[in-house]
Order: sequence, then C-alpha cells, then structure tokens
Amino acid sequence: MRNLFKFILICGLAFLQGCSSNDDSAYIAIDENLEVAIPVNFPVINYDLDSNPITKNGFELGKKLFYDGKLSANGFISCGFCHEQRTAFTHHGHQFSHGIDDLEGTRNTPAIQNLAFQTEFAWDGATSHLDLFPIIPITNEVEMGETLSGVLAKLKADAEYQRLFASAFEDAEINNENFLKALAQFMVMMISSNSKYDKYVRNEDNIEFSALEKEGYAIFESKCASCHKTDLFTDNSFRNNGLPPYPGLNDLGRAAVSGSLSDNYKFKVPSLRNVALTAPYMHDGRFGSLESVLNFYNSGVIDSETLDPQLKQSSRLGIALSTEEQEALIAFLNTLTDNEYITDSRFAEY
Repeated sequence: MRNLFKFILICGLAFLQGCSSNDDSAYIAIDENLEVAIPVNFPVINYDLDSNPITKNGFELGKKLFYDGKLSANGFISCGFCHEQRTAFTHHGHQFSHGIDDLEGTRNTPAIQNLAFQTEFAWDGATSHLDLFPIIPITNEVEMGETLSGVLAKLKADAEYQRLFASAFEDAEINNENFLKALAQFMVMMISSNSKYDKYVRNEDNIEFSALEKEGYAIFESKCASCHKTDLFTDNSFRNNGLPPYPGLNDLGRAAVSGSLSDNYKFKVPSLRNVALTAPYMHDGRFGSLESVLNFYNSGVIDSETLDPQLKQSSRLGIALSTEEQEALIAFLNTLTDNEYITDSRFAEY
C-alpha cells in the first residue's frame, strides 16, 4: 500500500510539473460558461447562444484573434487596428478605413457594440450572421487582404493557438467554424449598456438629466426615434437618408448586395450609442462633427427615387431643426456615451 501511495504521489507531481512546464500544448485548461448579461432596457438578443455558447476560453481565444495581425496578409493589420476601444471600436479620425500597405477603403469603420442584438451587419448588410461578419474585412483586398485558408495555416503552425483552440472547443480543431465562432464569442460579449442614458431610464444611481438633456430627449423621440429605435438606437433597417453620392465613388449601398434598384443609396441605420466618440459620421465619413450631421438633416437632404419617406414630410426635405433644438439634441446624444464600455478591461488589447 505504501508503494502504491508513493507511485500515485510521483505521478501526481509529474503531472503538476508537466502543467507548469514551458510546453503549453501539453496543458488544456478547464473551461467554463460565461453569462451574457442582457440589459433590462434592451430588446431580445438575436444571436443564437445555443449554437455557440460563450465560454471563458472561447472568449479569450476570440479576444486574442481580434488583436492579432496574423489575420491579415502582411501580419500587421488586426481587427483592433481599425476598431479602437477608446472610440467604441471605430477608427476615429479616419474618414475611410486604412488597411494593409496603407491602402484606403471607401467606407467609414462602423462601431462594434451590441452586435448580438442586431440582424444584419456592415453598411450594406452583406451578411446576416455575426459568425460570418469577420470574413468581410479579412478577405477585403484593401483591408486585411487575406484568405481564410491563409489565416488558418498561420494559426495551425502556432503552438499557442493549438493549445488555445484545444481548450476552447471539444474537437480541438483549428478550422473555419471554430475560428469564426471564437471571434463571435468575443463580439457577443461586447455589450455597451451603461451610459448616463441607460442609468437614467433604469432609475439607477439617482441619475437625472439636465433640463437641456431632457429637452433633447423629447426632440429625439419626436424627430429621430422612428429610425433610431429601441435602446439599441437603430431599427436595423437600410435607408437612403438623402446624402448625394460621394464624389468619385457612387457607392450604391444595399443595392450592391440585393441587386434591387429600390435599394440604391440605402445604408444601414447606425446605432447612436457612443456617437459622440465615433466621428467622422455617415457611411463615407463625410461629416466631422455632430453639428454638421444635424445641419445636413435640417437643410442638406437631396431628393431621389429611393429617399426615405420619413425625410419627405410636411412639404419639405429633411428634418426641421432650429439652432436651439440642435443644441439640445447634442446634449442628449452625449448621454449615450458609455465610459464603462470604452475602458472595460475585458475588451482591452493585452
């Protein structure tokens, strides 16, 4: 019996030493499920959590992938390169996204936040599944310029990724499905829901709006909420908001995906969450300030066959906004800034 005990003890010590050795591939961490906390003021989640449960190891793998330049052809451009946390994961200050070899795209980088509640992704809705969303920038020739097979080859050759995939997925495979699911797990957890506005409507922390913020809220409800619906501040639709085509581009928007002339110049209604941080604005980043955006809606909307009916009311184009109303609206929009989200260490680059 004494010899048996010594044998078990020696084996146990050897196992512990193996776990603490430099050979990370010999150790697979125990995984655990993570709760997706859905705010009470939010609509129902759209992402199917049953098909891709969020786990600690899956989330951490997705985070590492999000910030890894291996996903691009030149090994430098990561998802986080164009999606910076301090500006709600946008490319602040860049009109068009910049990718490999400093090539420039034709659209402004959208924010990454609350994607699990949305139904279609990208300015033109090129995909309706969050798992497939990363394929768009990865394979875009001026963004990341890579192929999925190229990405997987690099990951398979990396001992650390071999260990991480084994710890996150039962089959331990480094394949398209697991790669995309890991990125989706990271993005599903990226929920922005703790702005001043959220705490006000949830009656938390004794938060109150100023008189100007209350006035702006009322104006927003009257003149903006038909498109920027729910506490996601988007109805997930595609609309032509009267922007004339950007010179030299003639981006058709949704029509390039649907093939329908009725979708010409329609783009996804963006969420207004953290909007004070995400300049420049519109799909082509043509406006550098919220003041410019509101001035456009007041007096710059251009008529066309597909212009949204909401912008053709009361015998005028656009949305009538006095200088005082614009000031109040901007005060309200500033309450949508979620400082907890932009400083949350869970989403920060290592």
